[in-house]
Amino acid sequence: MYNNFMNKNKIALINHGCAKNLVDSELMLGLLAQNGFNITLNDDEADIVIINTCSFIHDAERESVQSIIETSARGKKIIITGCLPQKHKDELKKAVPEAVAMLGTSDIEKIVEAVKSAAQNKEYFCAISEKPVYTYPENAHRQQITVGSSSYVKIAEGCNYQCGYCVIPQLRGPYRSRPVENIVKEVKELGQKGVSEIVLIAQDTTAYGIDLYKKPSLAKLLRELNKIEEINWIRVMYTYPSMFDDELIEAYAGCDKVVKYVDIPLQHSHPEMLKAMRRPVMDYAKFIEKLREKIEGVALRTTFIVGYPGETQEMFEHLYEFTKQAKFDKMGAFEFSKEKGTYAFSLPSQIPARIKKQRKNRLMKLQKQISLEVNKSFINREIPCIIESVTDEGTVIARSYRDAPEVDGLVYIKTGELLVPGDIETIKITGCDDYDLYGITL
Repeated sequence: MYNNFMNKNKIALINHGCAKNLVDSELMLGLLAQNGFNITLNDDEADIVIINTCSFIHDAERESVQSIIETSARGKKIIITGCLPQKHKDELKKAVPEAVAMLGTSDIEKIVEAVKSAAQNKEYFCAISEKPVYTYPENAHRQQITVGSSSYVKIAEGCNYQCGYCVIPQLRGPYRSRPVENIVKEVKELGQKGVSEIVLIAQDTTAYGIDLYKKPSLAKLLRELNKIEEINWIRVMYTYPSMFDDELIEAYAGCDKVVKYVDIPLQHSHPEMLKAMRRPVMDYAKFIEKLREKIEGVALRTTFIVGYPGETQEMFEHLYEFTKQAKFDKMGAFEFSKEKGTYAFSLPSQIPARIKKQRKNRLMKLQKQISLEVNKSFINREIPCIIESVTDEGTVIARSYRDAPEVDGLVYIKTGELLVPGDIETIKITGCDDYDLYGITL
């Protein structure tokens, strides 16, 4: 009977949100595959659809809700997982009575029980921890949704900071690192499967190891990963400015497989605004100068929030001028999103939506000019690029070491050669636009 419903019911998964969510989705599919369930990548042909949701900001929440409504309308059995049920719990069940199961952010190991329950037409299954504490299911073999030259590796989950705008600590619980040896094992396995670049992710990668080893240990982890022959590139995302110490800078500079790319969301530049955001107040200009001096050829990426409560025009102008001077290689700007349960939710001096949009657009217009200027400086230079794919027209699509998957630009290559996805090639840059580069093989 058990094998019968496992084979009869096809299970699909729709993922929303960040790369950390993507890893959770792949872990859930891995657990189901290990237990003999029939998984399909086509949700149209599935009987049961898992929707792994995001609830970080309103837009992300809206996208997840829309996905639930559309999937329900197609008559599928829906299992809702991730941030949305963790945040809304009982309200979500009332809003979506069709859902047959819900799992919280730290309950993904119960996906097998949830699917069994749905497949046997049992009553509603719910596993949502009141206070989430995430434990990485180390025995799960990830079933990768995206197959390509790169793969995300989650090194920790949760967050111990209390940034004024952020709901993550409530949704994901306290910071929990994975042991070095487990990460090394996973990366070796990914390399053996043909993955060329690994992208290390956590809510804050620079805090890695602080809970397990009683001190920040990202530098140690990078040195261990740098020894793995099967991979070519190691990229680190989501670093935190005050934790980016000299030891970490040395690891970036000295490990040949660690790409010279620093992703460091600064969120603002004005001291009073940073204080209001509950972010570290430090001399960012001096810090950026140090990174560029110590890590040769480093590409810097950051993000900023505009329209946080109390942001005056003067404070925004400070941010604008800072951006103009810093000339970040990559930068994203976001309008402050008022999230229930955060410190900033009830702050006075909320900024009107029209002003927030104007500030974001002005900042991004400046960055567009900076990005074009930076890209022009690479014309006639040779840079290493990772091959992603080949179009039907024969154009090779790649990324330089300066570009993270999904968030940064691409390199379009004209060549008569056969280039293999995952290989690292030296490309001569011949042209550019605002965000992308064009090149040829040597």
